[in-house]
Amino acid sequence: MKMKKILIALVALAFIALLISASSFGIIKGVVLDEKGNPVIGATVRVEGTSRGTYIKNKDGSFIIQNVPVGTYKLIITAVGYEKYSTTIRITAEETSEITVKLISGKVETKSVDVLGKKLIVNNTEIGTKRKISDEGITQVAREGVISVNGIDVGNQFTGGYGCKSSYAPAPYQQGYFNTEAYDRIYDNEFKEAISDPLSTFSIDVDKASYSNVRRIINSGSLPPEDAVRTEELINYFTYDYPEPQNDVPFAIYSEIADCPWNTSHKLIHIGLQGKKVPLENIPPGNLVFLIDVSGSMNVYNKLPLVKSALRLLIEQLRPQDKVAIVVYAGAAGLVLNSTPGSKKNEIIDAIEKLEAGGSTAGAEGIKLAYEVAKKNLIKGGNNRVILATDGDFNVGVSSDGELTRMIEDRRDDGIYLTVLGFGMGNYKDSKMEKLADKGNGNYAYIDNILEAKKVFVNELGGTLFTIAKDVKIQIEFNPALVKEYRLIGYENRLLNKEDFNNDKKDAGELGSGHTVTALYEIVPASSDKENGSNKVDPLKYQSSNVNNTSYNTDEIATVKFRYKDPDGTQSKLIVNTLKNADNKLSQSSENFRFSSAVVEYSMLLRKSKFAGTSTYDGVIKLAKGARGQDREGYRAEFIRLVEATKVLSVASK
Repeated sequence: MKMKKILIALVALAFIALLISASSFGIIKGVVLDEKGNPVIGATVRVEGTSRGTYIKNKDGSFIIQNVPVGTYKLIITAVGYEKYSTTIRITAEETSEITVKLISGKVETKSVDVLGKKLIVNNTEIGTKRKISDEGITQVAREGVISVNGIDVGNQFTGGYGCKSSYAPAPYQQGYFNTEAYDRIYDNEFKEAISDPLSTFSIDVDKASYSNVRRIINSGSLPPEDAVRTEELINYFTYDYPEPQNDVPFAIYSEIADCPWNTSHKLIHIGLQGKKVPLENIPPGNLVFLIDVSGSMNVYNKLPLVKSALRLLIEQLRPQDKVAIVVYAGAAGLVLNSTPGSKKNEIIDAIEKLEAGGSTAGAEGIKLAYEVAKKNLIKGGNNRVILATDGDFNVGVSSDGELTRMIEDRRDDGIYLTVLGFGMGNYKDSKMEKLADKGNGNYAYIDNILEAKKVFVNELGGTLFTIAKDVKIQIEFNPALVKEYRLIGYENRLLNKEDFNNDKKDAGELGSGHTVTALYEIVPASSDKENGSNKVDPLKYQSSNVNNTSYNTDEIATVKFRYKDPDGTQSKLIVNTLKNADNKLSQSSENFRFSSAVVEYSMLLRKSKFAGTSTYDGVIKLAKGARGQDREGYRAEFIRLVEATKVLSVASK
């Protein structure tokens, strides 16, 4: 039986590899040696412009990089104490490119370098102290602070901090490596009785990190942890064909009702928001601060190298009126580029390319400095934003979720928004980064490959960087004459108290330019005689819940209310819509409805939800295929392939 499971798992992995590769990838094989022909263990090999890479761990110095997209790339090899090696390599479909590399020992130059200790220099304004040391003192200072970026090669003497072209930490995946990824516990929303609890209130969520993180885990040959799956983020990863907003309202509202695909005795309510699309040329000038984690944990091919490639995509979109500053952190934090106009793209890119990883992670110090820099360069009426790129593994100074989120909350009133970009695996701290984005009036994405970076920074740039409405809340009142029970699907960590809806001091989610937001409710019709697990309570002694006659004399199944503020506003605005009851079959529903329903079913299967009903992977595939629509970017087709791969893995894991 054990051997049978192993064979099934091997077949599953092979099938997934076929699904992913689709005959458009090649392989790089090679050997990395020193001048004497000895293997260079720990050398890092990466394919520039992609998330593909590895490190040398085999005793003979050999390596292999699979699934490299067809094209021409620079292959870059670095190791502590050696000069960087770079060569051009061409990848052909289904072929293997072989290479033997000999690294040349590097020399440590005796130069003075600027060192930023626990206190910092920002834009030549003294916030702390600054001193100069020679290379003999670098190792000691690296434990105290951070070396400023100037491209000096310090070879083997440097063990932490950032800023030196050859500063590579030890290879991250050695014996004793453990997976320490962190996800918050999620409890599925339960059914609630409409007669005793008719109001459902929550904050919108435009984060999409969960979907790309789940994709990364599945493509690596594993099923994701249940708590890595946030249903609303899987739904909102995809765009939907909603009507455009009219007049001065920043978003349009869409609603639909039809049969529930996993429980035909229930119905689904589908609610969608479409944010106004602001042309890039009309977006206010940007004051951006890149806050980049360059600690030792980022020294992996799909972390700092991918950060650089991702940010280059954003830099290419900058206009002359935009400006960028760069703050980095490892054992401490430092400013490596003053606020620089978008017309000087090469200068910004050069500063990013000089970054190398090493040392511990003082994330809180980096956050403080980034907000100080953003505030110093604040553009009134502009797009002021900190963009944090990290794996979230803070381990020096303030590092608890509570302390970090309080620190972010103290700074969001300055009109500075936060975008959090997650990278890497193994020590990935999803729970921390989601909280930071939530409390920082921002959004959160996980970048698992360069195509995801393109989605975030090219295809959806306006939505990522420009907020059109903040503190967006939704409150729905269900008509108990037509609804017996209801359940909000997802948004478990975005729930609000009913009193929070009218409280303008209560923080909620932000809506970006062109963003769509989708929410679904599973409802039990009032005519149903089935019990669906809502928490029953004893009858009240001093009062009763009665349904008024008006409720029976209307076809309104629910009233949907929205509150939002303008990006620089303090007082909310109210929009009220009503949803009419309808007896629509699933086959009569829109592609929006059917595709989002397929995503919900997929999420429930991954989460092993007790509400999954008759859901199956085959059913998800069939429903999604029938609702692909135009799918210009191919995201829905990719979803179908992901479900197919998950189906294979689920069989292998039994």
